[in-house]
Amino acid sequence: MPRQVRTLRLGLEDQFAEEIRTVPFELDGERSVEVTLEHDDGAVIDLGCSGPAGWRGWSGGARRRFVIAEDAATPGYVPGPLEPGQWHVQLGLYRVPVEPIEVRVTVEAPAAGGVEPEPPGEVRDGPRASERGLPAPQGLTWFAGDFHAHSTHSDGEQSLGELAALARGNGLDFLAVTEHNTVSHHRLLPEVAARHDIVLLPGQEVTTPRGHANAFGDIGWIDFREPPASWVERVRERDGILSINHPLQDEWSWQHPLTHLPDALELWHVSWFLQPTSTAPWALLARWARDVSLLGGSDYHHPRHGYLPGTPVTWVAAADRSPEAILDGVRAGRTALTRLPSPDAPALVRVGEDLVAVAADGTVLTDLDGRSRLLRGERTVIPAGRAGTGPYRLTTPAGELLAVSP
Repeated sequence: MPRQVRTLRLGLEDQFAEEIRTVPFELDGERSVEVTLEHDDGAVIDLGCSGPAGWRGWSGGARRRFVIAEDAATPGYVPGPLEPGQWHVQLGLYRVPVEPIEVRVTVEAPAAGGVEPEPPGEVRDGPRASERGLPAPQGLTWFAGDFHAHSTHSDGEQSLGELAALARGNGLDFLAVTEHNTVSHHRLLPEVAARHDIVLLPGQEVTTPRGHANAFGDIGWIDFREPPASWVERVRERDGILSINHPLQDEWSWQHPLTHLPDALELWHVSWFLQPTSTAPWALLARWARDVSLLGGSDYHHPRHGYLPGTPVTWVAAADRSPEAILDGVRAGRTALTRLPSPDAPALVRVGEDLVAVAADGTVLTDLDGRSRLLRGERTVIPAGRAGTGPYRLTTPAGELLAVSP
């Protein structure tokens, strides 16, 4: 196939008319293809690709070049045979100026360049947060993890191995890898998880300009171009779990109407973590949170954040430390959230119908209706019927959020 260059002029009116633009190209027996995107630096145009057999990947605004070959692909894209027929470069008009700018798409097949190998990450060892032995229902253990993190398979800066090493080094038992609009990482997770001795949950952050949701489970790709109601339906059909992400976070807040709630809610996103005395999210979200499983997510992308995966921590009471058991615990609503994974961090968990506060001497327990009580002692049991209405939050006397329990 000869080198193809397609030039478009795209501005704000084009974004309003159609957020996703496609650039078609033909393949016929080539074993690799390379796509390059060029435009003014002031714009943010997402980049992806689909073939005759379906979706082949997405890198959003994190990349302006990708390669797909039979045996390798740029992170974010799925390698494999390049079926003959019409392919499409997918352009997401996320942020473009009022006046149209020139956008150039170049397609070369075979690819002119290759795919750089991903660093495997340094293997780390150390205690796991679950070893603190939080009180749990019979036959279950509270495992510590994070339900929101990114690698180079979308807009993160660490490879899958480097990301796993950070999570394992912070004492986590599991980590959900939730890449934007791609599942290219799913096939790689078992090997990376075995190398770093951590459970890696397959995830996809279904991403649109009006809201994001995480789809958990090895359930294939969820089409972000469809209405969000279909995400809920597709994920349930495939026995996965859908969680609405950072629903009140600035321009990424949830703005899609839904007639049916998904199974989970990212109640404690890191943006709330960084404003620990804020109660604005609580008042708006907690009543919704009564009907879904509660999750937390660091939304980790790179070390310049100044925090690690597991900020905050989501605890799941599960039968064992496996992806299936962890997701079963989420389905059953057996989750709790804490500020940190350290063994002396205050925690609030359910054991049966009772609430149990651990390492919480001098903290304040507040229920959904705003009723508060001061806790005394390193371990306090609040029997069923005496705790008020959940979800519950544990704070310092100054109002700094420490833990959440349904």
